Amino acid sequence: MHSKEYLLPLSNGVRKRHYHELEKGRVIAFMVQLEIYYEGRWRNVLRYDSAHGFSHIDRYNLKGEQIKESLDLTFDEALALADVDINENWENYRDRFLKGMHP
Repeated sequence: MHSKEYLLPLSNGVRKRHYHELEKGRVIAFMVQLEIYYEGRWRNVLRYDSAHGFSHIDRYNLKGEQIKESLDLTFDEALALADVDINENWENYRDRFLKGMHP
């Protein structure tokens, strides 16, 4: 098994957290999360992951309320989508989050 984990700064106070595990070249677990430093701590904004045995996305607002959306994707597909989505849309997600909305 091979795992990889890193934090990627996207802007001042905005970062992407990436983690995945591979076995025989296939993703067996992953988590890609957008985080914002707000009021003295890092907060989850958007998270793609494989917890509970299926690929899904969790969206958070300032109150910490969560919306979970199942993705009909393999772990490999969901991991690829997560990286591209957060890289391309983090500014919009940040702005919505800071307005109190779910991204």
